Parts: sequence; structure tokens; C-alpha cells
Amino acid sequence: MQTNMTNTIVFVNYTQPTNTAISGYAISIMYVGMSLGAIILGPLADRFEPKRILSSSLLLTGIGCGTMLLFSKTTSLFLLATSLGILGFGLGANATIFMKIVLSNLPAGTAGSGTGIYGLFRDLAAPFGVAIFVPMFTNEIARLSANSNENLSVADIAVNSIHKLAIIEIVCVAIGVVIVQLLPKIYQDKNYKDIT
Repeated sequence: MQTNMTNTIVFVNYTQPTNTAISGYAISIMYVGMSLGAIILGPLADRFEPKRILSSSLLLTGIGCGTMLLFSKTTSLFLLATSLGILGFGLGANATIFMKIVLSNLPAGTAGSGTGIYGLFRDLAAPFGVAIFVPMFTNEIARLSANSNENLSVADIAVNSIHKLAIIEIVCVAIGVVIVQLLPKIYQDKNYKDIT
């Protein structure tokens, strides 16, 4: 979330320096998507196998990143908002469902400390993502600008860089889906549904 939010702002500043307000609108839509994801997809993990719902929300995250491959020098507000909205919807569900999976098999006596440890790692994830992917995006722009033999504009270089970043993020999401599929099931009975 933090990575794509930051990189979208930087991307719009490079490609449309006179129209920077559109990134703010797109980011607002991402937060709306996160809220909807937590409300709509999150509770499904209480009724159906959580890792299946989590895989679906991760796929939505991947689709949001994949939409970044359509970004161009004249990317519209609609495309920016679509990408970040889908990404936000998936991420909003991820946070809720991950907690369900992580804490599901803990005994009552250790659930409190488990919640704290989960929260710690969740809070570490945002700056970690920013520390890895934001420099990857901006350093790629700097590298391409310094080594460009084709006289590409900064906007063209920013587009190339955001596309490369999107591919890397899609690979990370795919690895995440594989890892989730390796987790043990919470509801061993496939017909079980918790209706509480």
C-alpha cells in the first residue's frame, strides 16, 4: 500500500507535473477500496476457508499491480483510481484475513501476545515495503536517465520504471499466493461454515 501510494505520487509528478492533484484523488480511492475490502471480503474468512479467501484477496492485489502495466505518460485519473482501488480492496481484506489465519490455532492464554507480535510485524511491513520498492522505482529512473542512449524523456523513463516495478510486485504476489496455499487449513471439514 505505502509503496504504490508513494510511487504513484512520484510517477504522476514525473509524467504530469502540472496535474498532480489526480494522484491525491486516486489515493483517496485506494483508501476507500481498503475499507470496502475489510468490510466485504474480510468477514468471508469466518464463513469459508480463510486461505482460499486470502488467495483471492492476494490475486486482487496482483490485479491492482498488473493494472500499473497500463500506465502511460498520459494516464487518466480513471486508470490510476482503478489500479489503486483494486489494490486497496485486496489489501484491506489481506490485513483482516492474515490475522484470522495467524491467530486461529493459538491457545487462549497466548492469543494476546500473538496479537501483539502479529501487529508488530504488520507495522514493520509498511516501512519495509517503502524501503525496498520506492528506491527501486526512483533509482531505476535515475539509472535509465544516466544511461539513456535513446534520448528518452523523464516521463518515458518513469513509465518504463513503473512497468518494471509492477512486474516485480506481481511476482511477489504470486509467491505470496503459493506460500498461502502451503499453509494448513483452518477448517478441516470442507462443509464446515462458521455462521457466528
